[in-house]
Amino acid sequence: MNVELNQDFIVMVIWGLLFLVFILKLFQSIRLVPTKSAYVVERLGKYHCTLDAGFHALIPFVDKVAYIHDLKEETINVPPQECFSCDEVKVEVDGVIYMSVVDPVKASYGITDYRYAAIQLAQTTTRSVIGTLDLDRTFEERDVISAKVVEVLDQAGALWGIRVHRYEIKNITPPDTVKNAMEMQVNAERERRAVLAKSEGDKQSRINRSEGIKTEMINRSEGEMQKRINEAEGKAEEILTLSKATAESIERLAEVISAPGGQNALRMQLGEQYFKQFAALSQDGNRVILPGNMMDFEQWLTHVDLQQK
Repeated sequence: MNVELNQDFIVMVIWGLLFLVFILKLFQSIRLVPTKSAYVVERLGKYHCTLDAGFHALIPFVDKVAYIHDLKEETINVPPQECFSCDEVKVEVDGVIYMSVVDPVKASYGITDYRYAAIQLAQTTTRSVIGTLDLDRTFEERDVISAKVVEVLDQAGALWGIRVHRYEIKNITPPDTVKNAMEMQVNAERERRAVLAKSEGDKQSRINRSEGIKTEMINRSEGEMQKRINEAEGKAEEILTLSKATAESIERLAEVISAPGGQNALRMQLGEQYFKQFAALSQDGNRVILPGNMMDFEQWLTHVDLQQK
C-alpha cells in the first residue's frame, strides 16, 4: 500500500509540475510589445514573424521570442584609441555613434552583435581618415572624419539592419610634448598678432597725425592766400578810387582854370598855401629865404629856396 501511495504521489507531483509549466508557457506566450520596440519570433527554431507594438498571443512550446530590439535612437560610446596622423604624430581619439535599428530581422540574423561591429568599424575608419591628415588638420577636419565614418557605417548598416544618423568625435588628445609645442605655437601666434595690431595702430595714428598737420597747413596757407588776395583787392580798390578821385579833381581844376578868372583864382590859392607854409616853417625854427622883390608873385613861385637851419 505504501508503495502504491508513493507512486500515486509521484505521478500527481509530475502532473502538477507539467501543469505549472504549461501555465507558465501559456503566460509567456502572451506578449505586450511596447511602442518603438520589435520582437523577433521563431517557430521551432526558424524565423516566423516580427511583432510590432501591441498585444500578441503565441503558441506555447512552438513559438519563442528570440530577439528583442529597441527601435529608438541610441548612443554608443566609441572607446579611446591611438591613431597616427600623416606626419607620424600619435593622437588618442574617441567618439559617439548615434544609431537606430530599422530592420529587426537583419539586426538579429545579419550579424552577431551590431553594436560591437559598429564600434569596431568606426574605430578602423577613424584611424584610416586620420592617417591621411596632418596633425593640425585633424583638429580642423572633424566634420570630414565624422562624415566618412557615417558613410562607411551606412554602407555596412544596410546589411546589419541599422541606420547610423551621425558620428561625433569627442576628444582628439595629442601627447604632452606635442600639446606643449602647440601651446607655444599658439602663444607665439597671439604675440605676433598683438605686435602686428600694435604696429598697425601706431602706423594709423601717425598717418592720422600727419593728415591733421597737412590739413592744418593747407587751411593756414589757404587762409593766408585769401587774406593777401583780400588785402591786394582792397589796395587795388583804394588806388583805383584815389586815381578816379584825382582824375576827377584834375578835370575839375582844369575846367576851373580854363574858365574866365580861373588862373587868377589859382594864383591866389597857391599864394595862400605858400604863406601858410611860411608860417609853419618859421614855427619850427627854419630859416626862410624870400625873393628880393616881394611884389613879384611870379618870382616867388619860381625861385623859392628853403634852407633848414
